[in-house]
Parts: sequence; structure tokens; C-alpha cells
Amino acid sequence: MFETIHYQVTSAIATIVLNRPEKLNALNERMTHEMLEAFNQAAQDERVRVIVLTGAGRGFSAGQDLEDLQHRSDDVSIGDHLRRGYNALVLLMRTIEKPVITAINGVAAGAGMSIALAGDFRLASDRASFIQAFIRIGLIPDSGSTWLLPRLIGPTRALELMTTGDRLSAADALAWGLVNRVIPAEEFEATVAAWARRLAEAPTRALGLTKRAFNQALTSTLAEALEVEAVLQDVAGATADSREGVQAFLEKRAPVFTGR
Repeated sequence: MFETIHYQVTSAIATIVLNRPEKLNALNERMTHEMLEAFNQAAQDERVRVIVLTGAGRGFSAGQDLEDLQHRSDDVSIGDHLRRGYNALVLLMRTIEKPVITAINGVAAGAGMSIALAGDFRLASDRASFIQAFIRIGLIPDSGSTWLLPRLIGPTRALELMTTGDRLSAADALAWGLVNRVIPAEEFEATVAAWARRLAEAPTRALGLTKRAFNQALTSTLAEALEVEAVLQDVAGATADSREGVQAFLEKRAPVFTGR
């Protein structure tokens, strides 16, 4: 049983809800490891075709719970704390071959912002905001922010956010390319659900392979990317969903993908 998150699977959609609303879903060690367990469950569950991560209450996540961090064992450094928790989580979110939506319902600060950035699709409420809060306590950005943020909004703006710790509004996050959509708060839950349903009805293997090719291309040459595309296209072309897509096109009907 989970203590700090809610996890449920409904209609091929796995929903993970950070559930420490009284602390704006500040991340303690238990929550981080429960998120890892939930994402691993979703990865291995053949029923799951899309994963949604969001927060309970007013915030997505205020970042690391500093009280919890102070109580870590003396033989566990901050670096080890990152390696065991956030680093493993962000890598899993980025490499799991199912689409991940981060539904940012409120403030996303520090490591909470890093985790929000790790989603394949980032949907923000108009009440959301983003803060690279690390500098405010004399630390550097972690949990993938130094890699993810410049790739999303460019190095100039990324470094500004990292070194000032300024709050970025949802509207500016959209203008800067940090999020896919900004949604009125009263429509947020329904819009996220609609996005998730659309992805759940898509060819899951093709989505996962696209994600793999996309991630590899970020750090490869053109020649390397072309070869990855050729290899993965062979895999995609052998799926039942690809056969269904071609047949539906020839029969002039909507395809019915099963995720296989």
C-alpha cells in the first residue's frame, strides 16, 4: 500500500497523485520511492497505455522536504540521496516506453519542477507556476533540470531561471515553450483526462519507440539518428497496431489500436 501517493489504473490510464497536500506535496524519501514503485508498476502492466502524474490540493510539488533531508543518515550524502531517488525516477520517466503526462496543477519548485519537466507532455493549470528554487538555499539545480530546462527553453532563459530563482508564471511557461498547454483551472481535470484518453487510444508501441528515437536523437549525430530510425521502424512495422493502421487506411475507416 502507498502512503504518500495515490495510484490507480482506469481505462488503460495509470494516474499517480502526489498526496501530501498539507506540505504542497513536498518530496520526502518515502514519496520518491513510492513514485518509483508506481512508475515501475505502470511500466510492467500491459493494461497501462499512458501515465498521468499530478498533485493533490493546491500544488504539484514544492520540491524536496528539507526537514526530511536533514534527517537523512550521516553516511548518505546529498549526491547519494539524488542517485537513489530523483535520478532514478527522472531516468525512468524519460525512458519508460509509454507516454507520461505531468499535469501541473499548482506550484512546481525545485525537484518538483524537475519532475514536472520530465514528462513527455506537460499540461499546466493557469494557477501553476515554476521555480528553480535551488539557488535560494545555496544549491545547484538537480534531478535533471540542468539537462532538461535548456533543451526546452534555451540556455539563456534556463540559466536566468537557475541563477535567480525567479518564479515563472504559467502564461510565460507557455510562451517560452516549457509546457504544451495552459488550461483554466476549472477545466484542468477534464482536459488532462481528454489528453490521456487520446494517448491511450493511440498505437502504444509506436509511441514508445518514437520516445526512444526522440531521446536518442537529442545527443546523436544525424547519421546515428537515421540508423536508429531505420532499426526502430522495423520494430514498429511488425506490430499488430501498424498492420491495423494500414488496413484501416485502405478500408477508409478509423483504426482501432490495441497497444500491441
